[in-house]
Amino acid sequence: MTSMLTQRFPLAEQIEVGALVDELRAEPPGGRLRVGDPRVVEFVTKFARKLLAPATARRFPELASLGFFLRKGEIAKALSTLDTSGEALRFPRGLVFHVPPANVDTIFVYSWALSALAGNHNVVRVSSRSAGAAEAVLDALNDALSEVDPATAAAITATQRMVTYDRSDEISGALSLAADLRVIWGGDASVAALRKYPLAPHARDLTFPDRSSFAVASVAGWQNASEAQRRAAAEGFYNDSYWFDQAACSSPRAVFWVGDEAGAKAAGSEFRTLLAEVLATKQHVTEPAMAVQKRVSAYGAAVDGVVTAISFDGAGADRNGLATLELAEPARLPREWLGAGTFANARVDTLGELVPIVVRKDQTISQFGFSAAELTEFVTELAGRGVDRIVPFGSALTFSAVWDGYDLLAEFSRLVTVQA
Repeated sequence: MTSMLTQRFPLAEQIEVGALVDELRAEPPGGRLRVGDPRVVEFVTKFARKLLAPATARRFPELASLGFFLRKGEIAKALSTLDTSGEALRFPRGLVFHVPPANVDTIFVYSWALSALAGNHNVVRVSSRSAGAAEAVLDALNDALSEVDPATAAAITATQRMVTYDRSDEISGALSLAADLRVIWGGDASVAALRKYPLAPHARDLTFPDRSSFAVASVAGWQNASEAQRRAAAEGFYNDSYWFDQAACSSPRAVFWVGDEAGAKAAGSEFRTLLAEVLATKQHVTEPAMAVQKRVSAYGAAVDGVVTAISFDGAGADRNGLATLELAEPARLPREWLGAGTFANARVDTLGELVPIVVRKDQTISQFGFSAAELTEFVTELAGRGVDRIVPFGSALTFSAVWDGYDLLAEFSRLVTVQA
């Protein structure tokens, strides 16, 4: 039947979409969830410990980041931002339907966890193409459920579901119509496809469409950095770029060196040498299909006149690990994905020169060597035309409760005002 879903968490028999909606709308054992509900905090904390287990963290480093994000202290800090006073009280939105992307297969956990901590009942569509880290997450969730207090387990089972289903208008339509909030990740096409399913009149979408990101490095900052700092920058940049094959919206796809020409040339060369060494140390291997993709994209950019030079600077057995495309003009940076480890490269005199280049699609700037004052001046000059976050090298993929300019916990909750 096209209306049947596979329940991945909690593990259970297949269920018809109407029955699933009825179960999620019912009041759970122990009463309805509240913002910061202790039962959810207990479960999420136990789940985080599973992700931080050495065997899991070694195999999937990105899950260790997720585990740290969901530690009890971090949860308390995030929930404190929802504190209200006076006439305003904060409550959950209700039922939230999450549609995460397949290419970054752990983003659904951040979205779900923050929504659950805000007290919502949730249904998450997990892609049938998910593997590796996503499967480890589902295993950890089910393991954690078996170890929490029975009352907590009953409440979580009644209110939180992660499901898989094939393309189905019936299921997507029913879940959309039942939702108080629909959260769509994964790009412009995903947003457009899901929006054809109507929401209830009171409901709304929270969308995360196609975004692009780039990096900036200060020539002076690089020159003043120690060797250890430079090596750490290269390793951080590797984590930002290669964990999800550079397909994450926050992974940099271009590097701008800010400073004089001679200094930028020397700094860029040393940086790429250090990055190639990281690739060799990590035993990075570019799959044949990816190597073809990178060369087709690189040579295509050259034919289009976007780049003036191309170099492949891998190390060890993988000569295709790092591709650098020298831009003809900084303003013509490619924002589409060109293949894992493919970076446009350019130089500007000042950060201010990048202001007219930035567009609303630009999400994250990874930076090295700039002061807080320099970055604040740059953002102020941008005046909201683009860029939602600026982070140091190594933090581009570090998720935050504020994402794409949204305060997610606030978006996942609502305010009720009371006047006597």
